[in-house]
Formats: sequence, C-alpha cells, structure tokens
Amino acid sequence: FKQKTAYEIRLSLVGSEMCIRDRSNMQNLQEKYTEEGVIWLSIISSAEGKQGYVSPDEAIELTNARSAKPSHVLFDTSGEVGKMYKAKTTPHMYIIDENQKLQYQGAIDNMGRTGALFNTDLSKAKNYVVAAMNDLASGLSVQESKTRPYGCSIKY
Repeated sequence: FKQKTAYEIRLSLVGSEMCIRDRSNMQNLQEKYTEEGVIWLSIISSAEGKQGYVSPDEAIELTNARSAKPSHVLFDTSGEVGKMYKAKTTPHMYIIDENQKLQYQGAIDNMGRTGALFNTDLSKAKNYVVAAMNDLASGLSVQESKTRPYGCSIKY
C-alpha cells in the first residue's frame, strides 16, 4: 500500500470484557481514518482451533454485525504477520506510513495503565492512535511511538 496505513492486529472472535469495551471506539476510528484515505487492516492472527479463530464467512458476518469499517481483513492463521511484528495482545495497534516505516506500535489508549481497564468511559482515555495520527498529519514525529499494549493475548 502506498498511502498512510493504520495497521491493526486483533482477535476477531471477541469474548473478553476488554475487547467488548473497546468495540465502538475502534469502529469510530476505522470510519474516521478510512474516510480520510487511510488503509486500515484488521488482521486475524488466531490459529485454527484456538480462541479467536474464525472462518472467512464468520469474519464477514462479525465485521458486518459490529459495524466495523476496516479497509481489509487479513487472515494470518499461521501467525506469520503477528509474530513478525511481535504482536502479543489484541488490540495491538501499528501505524505504518506510506514509506512502509513503522511510526507507532502499542496500546490503543492509556486505560490499561490507569487501573481502569474495564472502564467504559473512554472519554477519559488518552488515545495513542489518534495522537500519533495527529502528529503525522501535522508533519511531526510521533511523540509516543511505542507504548505497552494491553488486552486479550493472541493465540498463535
């Protein structure tokens, strides 16, 4: 891809409170950035038979049912892509620029560090993805280019 890319590695079959808490926030970001021309990849790195694995048809159903708005869904059942980026949790967010340079990696927000992991009031969160995208849009280097991700572990 030759344009700015927000790159997300996340489980698709959601069962944990963390992933449920995050759902509408993620869809809102997907919609905002894809409308701005960003390519948003949602990557399913769960191995067959493991928590989070879904078939392609199930992924389409879940994407539609959740009103998700990724540009594409990539199936990574071998875990090759997830392991290449050392993804450990879902969501584990990555922003890769138009020159294929990794600009940000880590948590979607700071709620994992606040002790309010399951707090559904995301208005109090600092969204690291939004901050990084704002820095890049302003022509700046990303101030916080790496944070500690939190959430459900990826089952390779």
